[in-house]
Amino acid sequence: MEEQEKLRALARAAAWDEEGETAVAAGSCPKADAQALPIYWAAVGGRRVPLFKTLLTSACERHCAYCPFRAGRDTPRLTFRPATLAARLAALTRRGVAQGVMLSSGLAGGSIATQDRLLETAALLRRYGFQGYLHLKLMPAAEEAQIAAAMRLADRVSVNLEAPGPAYLRRLASEKDFWEELFPTLQRAAALRRNALAAGTPFRAASLTTQFVVGAADETDAALLSWSARLLREIGVARVYYSAFRPIADTPLENMPPAQPARVRRLYRAFFLLRDYGFTPGELLPPDGQFLPADDPKTWWAQRHLREQPVELNTAPRAMLLRVPGIGPRRAEAILRARREVTLRDLGQLQALGIPPAKAAPFVLLAGRRPPTQPSLWGEGPQTPPSSKPPTTQR
Repeated sequence: MEEQEKLRALARAAAWDEEGETAVAAGSCPKADAQALPIYWAAVGGRRVPLFKTLLTSACERHCAYCPFRAGRDTPRLTFRPATLAARLAALTRRGVAQGVMLSSGLAGGSIATQDRLLETAALLRRYGFQGYLHLKLMPAAEEAQIAAAMRLADRVSVNLEAPGPAYLRRLASEKDFWEELFPTLQRAAALRRNALAAGTPFRAASLTTQFVVGAADETDAALLSWSARLLREIGVARVYYSAFRPIADTPLENMPPAQPARVRRLYRAFFLLRDYGFTPGELLPPDGQFLPADDPKTWWAQRHLREQPVELNTAPRAMLLRVPGIGPRRAEAILRARREVTLRDLGQLQALGIPPAKAAPFVLLAGRRPPTQPSLWGEGPQTPPSSKPPTTQR
């Protein structure tokens, strides 16, 4: 097969791994359209860069029950040599088709040999002058020296745990060992990162991520969120990705229904509440419940805890401000700055701070008073028309 067509095919194959830097591909960059290359968007340092994802090989020796590349399945197998793929990727980035690369692989010839080929590809890519964003996969049971090498080369490394614990993993990938191959690899990467940051050594200190498959192993939201919280606490992951299961013909799970997109969206919202807002899994789940409610998790929590005990925006600490729907980390900081100078008394002041009044109003107090919450004639706004001017009420 011609190399460009092979690159397109392996890039399409990599789309099955949804652990890109956004949950969903956000389109293509114009320079990639002519080559029919799928491009994703990575959030890097507060900016978005076009990301190219590819596999080194689509051959795999494992029999994961959900995977289109499982051993024995009748599907084309394509492989690049490390030097060839590195050269192709370097050319793409020089032409501006992509500014970031995510490099993964099927497992062929064992974890150690596969990891060595990935590392060789990444090292050559850097040697060819690529200084952009690089996300590199770690294979199950990668050796510590390999993990260290990956973290020197990459800006992000990841280990796909695939399931929230060994019982669920056995249903998806019976040949993989959660406690011997997967979780310890992530632990070793986390330890290397902590040591490098503490020592201040010249080291990229790559951030860490993982991925769970959702909807294929009868796993519960409670199990997924419990493990997500543990990974935040013990590993310091930058992000957990939730990959929606899609049934594939000629696999053991071909007759299972696909995961509901709404469930995946709720899990992402819940994860950010765990990571950035101080919530715990138990707060986001119904009593004795195993699945997130159909409502937005934060609004669901606020309905049950803040309706009768609204938050006074003029005095509440930052942690409590973050519990209010419509108030995230930046808006909480805006409130803290504004109330040093003024007393917040009306919804117009909130809107001027970027806070949607209709979301926040049912759950807050402004100078000791509940703001009006009845919808206006226009549908979503509060009863009192909000002012467009910034807060000016003096203390």
